[in-house]
Amino acid sequence: MAGSISLQRLVDKMKLTNLTEEIDISDIKITQPDINRPGIQLTGYLEHYDATRLQIMGFVEVTYMESLDEDRKHEIYERILSNKTPAFVFCRDLQPDPMFREVAIKYGVPLFTTSKATSTFMSEVIRWLNAKLAPMITVHGVLVDVYGEGVLITGESGIGKSEAALELIKRGHRLVTDDVVEIRKVSADTLIGTAPAVTKHFIEIRGIGIVDVKTLFGVQSVKEDQEINLVIKLSEWSKDQDYDRIGMEEEYTEFLGNKVVCHNIPIRPGRNLAVICESAAINHRQKKMGYNAAQELYKRVQESLVKRED
Repeated sequence: MAGSISLQRLVDKMKLTNLTEEIDISDIKITQPDINRPGIQLTGYLEHYDATRLQIMGFVEVTYMESLDEDRKHEIYERILSNKTPAFVFCRDLQPDPMFREVAIKYGVPLFTTSKATSTFMSEVIRWLNAKLAPMITVHGVLVDVYGEGVLITGESGIGKSEAALELIKRGHRLVTDDVVEIRKVSADTLIGTAPAVTKHFIEIRGIGIVDVKTLFGVQSVKEDQEINLVIKLSEWSKDQDYDRIGMEEEYTEFLGNKVVCHNIPIRPGRNLAVICESAAINHRQKKMGYNAAQELYKRVQESLVKRED
């Protein structure tokens, strides 16, 4: 995992109301995106109880707690809250009973409440934690949103990645990050790219220096994050190297175990990289919609050969 995230960030993001202000939450960390609804644990079954998860309390859990007698409540609360738990969140503006709050303060477990429905809050917090705690690597490149497709441009330093990105921005596309791309694996199929906080919205152009894209071209020219759908690898053109001219078979590159379609583009004077990137993005999108130009050409050639034979 990428590490941890402070409980305070979650509280601020989800706008939670603190029910235990006596507890200092500044040092409490959340280390995994999974959450738990401690339904069966409230019955006393604590085998396989993962106390490191954020605990979500809904209407069913709260009404069940209300049905317990005082002695049973105290026993269950002691057993559950004595574990090192990041926090309990009560949904639908529900409130814990005084005994639950008292035991929580005793063991330093913070309690919060939210007005959101349980299922809605669970889906939001899981999605947010998955993004923040996902496995992450950094790569050298430029990430641009081109017609809704996340295009990661890579290649050796000085080959023209930033210049291509600048031309794409002028043509109405959006910059996500230049030079350093933080890639997070948020699911088995999805990679999300973001910019480091220090370099966000800046782009470096050799001979000019640092350009503030957001200030120069407006807020419509930048984007906070983007799914990576396509990789364009730039390299110096060599007459001794064979390049794919048909595109019948896809080539891939791998990040964090996820494969992404990759095009190797040779660089020569006069080639318009921005137009090439746009064409690659549109072509990739077209393939996802079920149309492959290379296969269509192959089909026409085969049909033409059959006609000649006849």
